[in-house]
Amino acid sequence: METLVRIPTPLRSLTGGADEVTATGATLGDVIADLERKHPGIRERLVDDKGIRRFINIYVGEEDVRFLEGLATQLKSGDQISIVPAIAGG
Repeated sequence: METLVRIPTPLRSLTGGADEVTATGATLGDVIADLERKHPGIRERLVDDKGIRRFINIYVGEEDVRFLEGLATQLKSGDQISIVPAIAGG
C-alpha cells in the first residue's frame, strides 16, 4: 500500500526538495526500505543498527512509533508518516 511520508527540511535535499513523498510497505521498516530505493541515502539518516536514530522522531498519524512497534509498526490504508528531527536547545 502507498503511504504519504512528510519529509523535514534537513532531508529534502535527498528527495529533490519535496516536502512529501510516497512509499509503499506493510510496515514502517518496509516504507523506509522503499524510501531508500527511491531516495538513496535517506535510510542512514533515519536508522542505525539499533533502530530509529536517537534524534529522529517518526510518527504514524499522531503516534510516536517508539511507543508502538518501532520499525515493525504495521501500517494501514490512509496512514501518514511524519519524520521529525528532535530539536535541542535551552
